[in-house]
Amino acid sequence: MKVLVVGGSGFIGSALCRELKNRGHEVTALSRSPSSEDLPKGVNKVMGNVADYDSIRGAFEGMDAVYNLVALSPLFKPSGGDEMHDKVHRQGTEHVVRAAEKHEVGHLVQMSALGADPDGSTAYIRSKGEAEEIVTESVLDYTIFRPSVIFGDGGEFISFTKLLAPPYVSALPGGGKTRFQPLWVGDIVPMLADAIEDEKHVGQIYEIGGPDKLTLAEIARMIHESDGRSTTVVSVPMGLAKIGLSIGDLIPGFPMGKDQYRSLKFDNVTEDNELDAFGVGVGELTTLKAYLNGRRSEMTESARATAE
Repeated sequence: MKVLVVGGSGFIGSALCRELKNRGHEVTALSRSPSSEDLPKGVNKVMGNVADYDSIRGAFEGMDAVYNLVALSPLFKPSGGDEMHDKVHRQGTEHVVRAAEKHEVGHLVQMSALGADPDGSTAYIRSKGEAEEIVTESVLDYTIFRPSVIFGDGGEFISFTKLLAPPYVSALPGGGKTRFQPLWVGDIVPMLADAIEDEKHVGQIYEIGGPDKLTLAEIARMIHESDGRSTTVVSVPMGLAKIGLSIGDLIPGFPMGKDQYRSLKFDNVTEDNELDAFGVGVGELTTLKAYLNGRRSEMTESARATAE
């Protein structure tokens, strides 16, 4: 099958390209600056920007399936302001769908987010909801994934947590009670690949999360423990957090703002983790703790090997 991965050189995209290539598909990665360092050998590379329709339309010709993975992070304030979520997610998806329809692509897999809603409380969630509407109203066969936060090598969730909750003393909005359901990239990628290989996934919207529902405070402690440190969580009233992050919106280069405050007011967990659609049991998934401990073990072995 000829497959185009839009956002193919990113954190999830590069892992997906590798999975699809290993399954025997002919894979093309489209991104603003595709690099051989991020992609496995044999993956074709095309340059394009979803915000510019003319730069991407040619890449869709002859494709059997397309993945739209391009997304801004909900964890950090985007350069250019919150309107960038609309430009990348809604308008970018509009361009992807338009190109896919023009070239009669057989299947579109859209990466969305838990809680995606055109009337949502954050610019990120609203733009993801609007993007879903564009996909579902198109003439394309589609599958939509709504994952919780995804972690793994090259991801930003762990580094974000360290920034928000530094070691030793972590002042967290509301005491860090917001819940997440961290999902390892190595667990979701096979599901993404399965989506184009079985017609039962056409027209489906899947909420997918990891094996554990953890509070931000629990995640922070777990991450620092894996580094051999500890942290004491101090609760910051949500009202004060709102004021602080609202001020952050006005500071150029400050990584968080009002949207990030709003996102901490609701949990990022599934109501019904739809793993069974892919024949996966929750016990088969990699926990965040197992990943962190495994990574530390690998780093320790590497350090010993270097010293020797």
